[in-house]
Amino acid sequence: MDETPLIMVEDDATLLEVCETLAKEPVIGVDTESDSMHHYQEKVCLIQISDSERDYIVDPLKIDDLSPLGAIFADPEKVKIFHGADYDLMCMNRDYGFTIINLFDTMIASQFLDLPRVGLADLCGAYFDAEMDKRYQRHDWAERPLLPEHLDYARGDSHYLLALRELLIFKLQRLGRWEIVQEEFRLLEQKNFPVREFSPDDWIRMKRIGHLEDDDRRVLRHLWRLRDVTARELDRPPYKVFPDRVLILLSEKKPTSIESLKRHVRGSSTMVRRYGDGMVEAVQKGLEDSDPLPRPPRKAEKPRYRYSGREAERLFEQLKDWRKAVISRDRVPMVMVGNNSQLKAVAGERPEDLEAMSKLDDLRDWQVAHYGEELLEQIALFESDSSGRKKASKETESKAPKKRRRRRRKSSDEKTPAS
Repeated sequence: MDETPLIMVEDDATLLEVCETLAKEPVIGVDTESDSMHHYQEKVCLIQISDSERDYIVDPLKIDDLSPLGAIFADPEKVKIFHGADYDLMCMNRDYGFTIINLFDTMIASQFLDLPRVGLADLCGAYFDAEMDKRYQRHDWAERPLLPEHLDYARGDSHYLLALRELLIFKLQRLGRWEIVQEEFRLLEQKNFPVREFSPDDWIRMKRIGHLEDDDRRVLRHLWRLRDVTARELDRPPYKVFPDRVLILLSEKKPTSIESLKRHVRGSSTMVRRYGDGMVEAVQKGLEDSDPLPRPPRKAEKPRYRYSGREAERLFEQLKDWRKAVISRDRVPMVMVGNNSQLKAVAGERPEDLEAMSKLDDLRDWQVAHYGEELLEQIALFESDSSGRKKASKETESKAPKKRRRRRRKSSDEKTPAS
């Protein structure tokens, strides 16, 4: 890495020049650094790019117009390599509206190769004997100036991606899995990353509040709003102002004085010294609050399938046993056969043929091609076994009522007086 030139991109003119160079490159590696652990509103602070000859670090905090870079990312002729792309795609779409076309995810590729460790540092250490410093994983990347050690860490996350891709493609092709991962990449490109707008009632989404009574929740509402306002003013993540567990504790205990607050939260803590008066005031407001409470957010609806209940659950368990046998037989990772959600879709719909199976949203084309026939056999086996059990059950039931009726008639005859 030391022999590779590093280009710092800190103004619009340099970005235009770099994008002209990148436009000629068929493959680039990409990574980002954000500041989610340090600021109220997370943002992308660095975009690292590597081509076959250079590493680039783009500083979006110093550049007015990043749209030339958006055109590079949207170019369908250019491969963009990421490692664990979900977070990078979400952040760049949220902050700049970027769409990434023709991507390669080295983490997904590694999973389909069933590698023992799929972290970027692990892969680079195993294949390139590169030791990647993890000290700056939690660094505040919004801080300036960037020191040499920060730049070395950042460029390392994109520098090895081109060579790593070549190696992984070779391994995937040798195992016949190259086409499979390409379908996974295309699905990742199409993934939506909806941005949820801020709501003053977002406190209702907090975890572990299901046991709270209505008066507790009204106090929690005011404590949460105090924390949110304070976090915005300080530009800090809300959990660093005071954590959720403190909000819930105070909502239950409802301290109305500094003295009672100190009985529940360590009195010498910075949190009490800085925000104690505000906490007590928020509790008092909550106790006086009579406004209606918002409804809890609806849980995501489970998919509705043709079959449900015990029968679907039994078939699902059978399919899990089948998956275990296939993994052992074919020596493939679980991701190659199907996850639980996909097996539940098969158990719930029981497709009658490959065409019907291919229409299931949960299943991939490669899954249908590789294991569709076996899945149909499992469904047929289950239905045959289920039909036999139902027939036996009906025969047993049909005999039982006759015996009961005979017993009832006999009993009735014994009680009837003789004429």
